Amino acid sequence: MLQRIAYINTSDMKNIIMLVVSIFTLAASTNSTAQSNAERTDNNIRAQQIKDMKFGMFICWSFSTFSGKEWTPTEGKDASYFKATGCDTDQWCKVAKDAGMGYILFLTKHHDGFCLWDTKTTEKKVTNSPIGIDVLKKLRKSCDKYGLKLAIYFSEGDWTFPGAEFSKSGGKNPEIKKAQLKELLTNYGPIEYIWFDHAQGDGGLSHEETDKWVAQFQPNCLPGYNHGTPAGGIRLGELGKPSAIDDISGAGYNKDAAGYNGYIAAEFTYPILSPHEGGAMWFYSLPEHDNLCLPAEKIYHDYLGAVKFGNIFSLDVGPDYAGRIREIDAKTLKKVGEYISTNYKLPEDWSEESIKQYKIK
Repeated sequence: MLQRIAYINTSDMKNIIMLVVSIFTLAASTNSTAQSNAERTDNNIRAQQIKDMKFGMFICWSFSTFSGKEWTPTEGKDASYFKATGCDTDQWCKVAKDAGMGYILFLTKHHDGFCLWDTKTTEKKVTNSPIGIDVLKKLRKSCDKYGLKLAIYFSEGDWTFPGAEFSKSGGKNPEIKKAQLKELLTNYGPIEYIWFDHAQGDGGLSHEETDKWVAQFQPNCLPGYNHGTPAGGIRLGELGKPSAIDDISGAGYNKDAAGYNGYIAAEFTYPILSPHEGGAMWFYSLPEHDNLCLPAEKIYHDYLGAVKFGNIFSLDVGPDYAGRIREIDAKTLKKVGEYISTNYKLPEDWSEESIKQYKIK
């Protein structure tokens, strides 16, 4: 039996194509503005949503991965300095999922100004590096694939800003800071919270102004600052520990948090890399440190503390030159995941006193 074929004239075909394009354009526009149009969730509900994330992986991967130093001078370096030979975001997320984690906290820009997303604000970005991909975009897809939420780290100060001086000041460029945050908050889906690093200043935009700017695009995204003028909704704890939200002993460097009553959630973070001499701490260090890692029991102990106090625990893990999590880290985190899934009871010798040898200084 012959099929009947319907012929469409050229004019009608053009109209149909234009209609289809218009529909897709509208859909994309609706998706990109969905977060800015979202209603702000009640603080009690939002606080519980953050607490429910419990445990996450803090991914630090940037220029310092290749310098072997914590802070890497940016002068004279372009995007080619980021010499990664691969980027396995699926591996990151699978390791996190197997560890019982609920989110990824991703470093989008360190003090050196190198951006791990396809920004329009600078040429010093990952899409101009040898791997040539938007890492944040790829990570967003992997997070969705593995059912993980996404948060971001962002250095306020930037050594490419006017007036910047390496290790002393991040200079000031409030318009670029705002433009970069707008990109991050409108192009990569829901961001649970932003870990703002104040180590090199606020970039020329105060914390109060930054809070308001973030809320314009994602009202349910909680800004947090590791120190400086207290602001935002999440208390950060760089090199911190489990604690009640009003107990700043768990806030690490964030001693400025004392007396501030705007927090609805508390986080703490430290590196999985055990104490060592030389190399970096938060980033992949050096090949000679490839067998150094905190024990699963120490990590699990602090996970239990986070759950007890309603904190979230962001364990820092640095991917290597090939963009993969080290084998020893993956093995350790798998063991932590097994402890979590079986409600493992730590032996008596894993008391608070006995684990002080693993304190990161």
